[in-house]
Amino acid sequence: MNSTYNPANELEIKVWDVEFRRARARTLMARIYQPQGDGPFPAVLDLHGGAWNDKDRTANAPMDEKLATSGLLVVAIDLTLAPEAPYPASVQDANYGVRWLKAKAREWNGDPATVGALGSSSGGHVMELAAMRPRDPRYAAHSSSEARDLDATVAYLATRSPVSDPLVRFGQAEKMGREEMIQNTRIYFNPWETIHEANPQEILDRREPVTLPPLLIMQGELDDNVLPAVQEEFAASYRAAGGHCELEIFAGCEHMWVATPGPQADRAAEVVKDFIARQLSALSRAA
Repeated sequence: MNSTYNPANELEIKVWDVEFRRARARTLMARIYQPQGDGPFPAVLDLHGGAWNDKDRTANAPMDEKLATSGLLVVAIDLTLAPEAPYPASVQDANYGVRWLKAKAREWNGDPATVGALGSSSGGHVMELAAMRPRDPRYAAHSSSEARDLDATVAYLATRSPVSDPLVRFGQAEKMGREEMIQNTRIYFNPWETIHEANPQEILDRREPVTLPPLLIMQGELDDNVLPAVQEEFAASYRAAGGHCELEIFAGCEHMWVATPGPQADRAAEVVKDFIARQLSALSRAA
């Protein structure tokens, strides 16, 4: 590990898009947020939300820009959407994305030894699976000559409103009469039984052998999409399995509070930066 990180930095950034991966339905792209300075900079892979069926690499741009300005090389990738291919296609993208970023980091003045991840809503669910099962052969299906000797382990995972128990979230959608969410879930988990196999909470309940990187969960107090109680249970299970998990509740906030500029969105960025700084410091001490 050759990089240092000061979350109080205020650096200029350069932003551009590159080809990430050629999928069956379309070419997936990546957006690079590169701090301007000496570097090398710690690197972060960002996965967007959208209920597995929508959005792209631009969905989390305000957060990505704030993190990059603080001195993090942020790379946000498109994910295969459920109508293009159901689970585990997006998790395969995430696994490949981690390995790809490790291979490309130096080219963008980043440090491959520091790669962590950020995931929002369904992107948090996808990244929880990828982080907990980094060497799963189903997830490592996309080969790369550049990343042949690299694995998909991450130094940490920061999430916002992750779908840590998709089955419970589906039940909540039924209770609230949210037909689009019900349909989106059924499109992604096809066949339906995969909602159990690809359920982070159930994976821990089954005591499967998993990798548990340090985890941050940011959760809106008033979220009626992914309930705070679900995150509390997942955080407790993660800790009981031996992992480090921090749960930060945002008072008065719903599911998408970070999309609204203001004090709580600013606070979310500061919480993420502080979490990353502490994980990188621990990583440096252990090196």
